Amino acid sequence: MQPNHPATFAGDTVGGITTFFTMAYIVVVNPGILASQGTGMTFSGVLTATVVLACAMTLLMGLYARLPFAVAPGMGLNAFFAFTIVLQQQVPWPVALGIVFWAGVLFLIVSATPLREQIALAIPAGLRLATAGGIGLLLTLIGLRNAGLIESDPATLLRLGTLDHRAAFLLAGLLIAVALMRRQSPLAFLAAIFAVTMAAWTLGYATPPERLVSPPDFSSVFLKLDMLGALRLSLVPAMVTILFTDLFDSLSTFIGVASASGLVDRDGNPINLRRGLIVDACATFGAGLVGTSPGTAYVESIAGIRMGARTGRASIVTALCFLPCLFVAPLAAAVPGYATAAVLVLVGLTMFQTVTTIDFTSLEDGLPAFVTIVLIPLTLSISQGILWGFLLHALLYVVVGRARELRPALWILAAVSAGLLVLGH
Repeated sequence: MQPNHPATFAGDTVGGITTFFTMAYIVVVNPGILASQGTGMTFSGVLTATVVLACAMTLLMGLYARLPFAVAPGMGLNAFFAFTIVLQQQVPWPVALGIVFWAGVLFLIVSATPLREQIALAIPAGLRLATAGGIGLLLTLIGLRNAGLIESDPATLLRLGTLDHRAAFLLAGLLIAVALMRRQSPLAFLAAIFAVTMAAWTLGYATPPERLVSPPDFSSVFLKLDMLGALRLSLVPAMVTILFTDLFDSLSTFIGVASASGLVDRDGNPINLRRGLIVDACATFGAGLVGTSPGTAYVESIAGIRMGARTGRASIVTALCFLPCLFVAPLAAAVPGYATAAVLVLVGLTMFQTVTTIDFTSLEDGLPAFVTIVLIPLTLSISQGILWGFLLHALLYVVVGRARELRPALWILAAVSAGLLVLGH
C-alpha cells in the first residue's frame, strides 16, 4: 500500500523543516541533562555530540533507510545515562559511553538478524507500554526537581521544595507550550524555553551569554569512550537495559508513526523497517563514539509527515537544519535548567499516556506493568523496571496456570533478567 499522499519535493522540504522545529529542543535539553552537576561532562562537548549525532544519523535515515524519520539522543535514556549509570552507580562517563557503544553493537546484531522478530514478539505489549510510562514519570520527576518543586528529604525521601521564581517559570512555560500545542504549532517547546530564558535574563535570575556563537567542541567528549572498561560483568545490566529500551522505543516509533501516516506495505507492516532499525542501532553505538547518550528515531517525525514528508528527502532536510546548531553552545549554555522543566514534564506526559491501554484488570499482566511503571522513577533506573517486569510476568503466568502461553524467548528474557538482578546486587 502506498502512502496516503504522494511524495513531492515541496512536501518533503516543508515536512523536514517542521520535524526539525518539533525536536530542536533536544539541542538544549540533552546537554543540560548529561552535563548535570557531578557527571564530569561538559555542556559544549555534549551539545556538539548531540548535533553531530542528530545530523549524521538523520542523514543516514534519509539516504539508507529512505524514511522521513529524524534521529537524535532519546529522552529517557539520557536521564538513565546521567542519573543512574554515572551519578547513582558512580560509573565514569567514558566507561558509560563505552556501555552505550556495546549496547549499539548488540542492537545492530539484533536488527540485522531474525532475532529482532523473536524478541519483538516475545515482549508483552503491557511491559512495552509500562516502560514508556515509567520513563515518562522519570522525566517528569527530573523536570519538577529542576524547577525546585521537589527536593530530597532524609525522612520522607522526597518533599515539596521551595516555591520561588523557578516554580513560576515552570508554570509560565507550561502555559505557553500547552497553548501552542493546542494550535498544532511545531514551535511549542522552543517557544516555552525561549520565553522563560528571556524572562530569567531580563529579571536577573540568569546571566545572558557574553557571546552567542563559538566553534564546535570536539575536544571534551568526542571519541573519549572507554570500550574496554565497559566490558565488566557488573555493567551488563545497564548495557542490556539500553538495548531493550532502544528496541522498544524504535519499534514503537516506527510501527506507530508508520501506521498513523500510511507508510506501510500491503501487509500493513512499516516500510523499510529493517533498514530503519539498523540506522537506530548505528545511532546508539555512534552516540558512544561522539560522546552522548543513545540515539533513536523521534516520534515527533509525525509532525513533519503530516506536513507532507513522505521520503528520505525530508530527513536530509532535517539533518541540514541541525548543522547551524553546532555553533550555538554559549547561547544554549546560558539557558537555565528550569527553562527546560516544562518540556520535560510535557514529554513525560506524552510518554505516560501509553499506560491507558494496559489491561490492569488481569493481575498477571497488570502487576508486572504496574511494578515496571513504579520502579523506574522510584529507583531512577529503567533497568530495574524492565528486569523486574520480565521476571514477574513469567512467574505470575506460571502461578495462574498460563505458562504454556509464554513464548520460549520470554522464558529466556526472564532467566536473563533474574541473572542480571542478582549480578547487579
